[in-house]
Amino acid sequence: MTEQAAQQFYSDIPTFSIAELDQDTHALFRKFRPETPFIRRDDGPLFILRAKDVVSLTTDERTRQIETELLQLRGVTSGPLFDFYDKCMLLSNGAAHKRRRGPMARTFAFKMVAEVRPKVRAMAEKLIDRHYEAGGMDLFEDYSAIIPAHTVAAILGMPEADIPKFARWIYIIARSLGTSWTEKDIPELEDACRQMTDYMYELVAERRQNPRGDFLSDYIAAIDENPEMTPLEAIMQIIIVVLGGSDTTRASMAIQTALLLEHREQWQAVCDDPSLIPGAVSEALRFEPSVASLPRLVLEDIEIGGHTLAPGSLLMLSTMSALRDPDVFGEPDRFDIRRTDHTRWHYVFGGGAHRCLGEALAKAELEEGLAALVSRVPQARLVGKLKVEGHGGIRSAENLRLEWTL
Repeated sequence: MTEQAAQQFYSDIPTFSIAELDQDTHALFRKFRPETPFIRRDDGPLFILRAKDVVSLTTDERTRQIETELLQLRGVTSGPLFDFYDKCMLLSNGAAHKRRRGPMARTFAFKMVAEVRPKVRAMAEKLIDRHYEAGGMDLFEDYSAIIPAHTVAAILGMPEADIPKFARWIYIIARSLGTSWTEKDIPELEDACRQMTDYMYELVAERRQNPRGDFLSDYIAAIDENPEMTPLEAIMQIIIVVLGGSDTTRASMAIQTALLLEHREQWQAVCDDPSLIPGAVSEALRFEPSVASLPRLVLEDIEIGGHTLAPGSLLMLSTMSALRDPDVFGEPDRFDIRRTDHTRWHYVFGGGAHRCLGEALAKAELEEGLAALVSRVPQARLVGKLKVEGHGGIRSAENLRLEWTL
């Protein structure tokens, strides 16, 4: 559908700029969710607001995962960033998605996640100890951003000295999956993709020659048994798993800590009873998800709420809105770690064939990261106010500091 046709087709749909959507996203979604099943951003995407529609459209065969459409809209049709979009399982469908996901799914096992848990806890405690005598630390830079990067590096068996540059590349690449980057950011995005790809080629070559019986060695064995997987495809699956296990988790870790400290009685409850930690993590992911939306492309007419979604429409399935839908959650705008109405499958991890492979790993990191904080610094307080930025794609939360009395 052309932009002109789309504007005519959706002329009666409330339309907002990026700035308007970012101003008070929850309030805007709360206002329009009862009135219309979707709203439109002025550059084209339709934001699906109601939980039942978000859930159904996640697996509706009349839609598919977006592939390279967003890049092409911005004029990117080749190069390392395009290769990342074109070859990774997150942004593929059908046989290509199955071929790319299969070897990774076989090696991303529960046993691996269980073995990682104590390592995450030890790493988190080490970070706290590093800053303990100083009486505080930057919640994002000194804690939340470090734990996921080190965890993924440990899984891949990367040298510790490589972690800073590796983390820098992956956090730059992650911006391409959000909504805030512009044409001027393309050179930096492409450079990060190029360097990360080259690095992963070298790491895979080394591990192929010197297998260790670890995750990466098992993954290499799995792809070597799959002649349809090209070398570039194999590399891109590692990069997307690394990204999924790093960027969204670092934001979620900062968000959950800040939310609990802003609701001091609930922070104290977790300190007194660590069995509340899984519920606290789930509630923070619901209340302020680090993934604000999941993209889909409409393939044929779909009727929802008395409206028609036209073929070619780009959808943003708003997890932000769905996770505050009063038709699913009682008092949805209240943060409550003892909530009993969580859905069985958390919306923030997607659904169907594209449900996040790293869900168990992300939960392990978030739970162990929180456990270390409430154990070591129960007296911690938040300096600054939580502000989660972004209404679509991956969100961010920075400029927060923890302080404690010795």
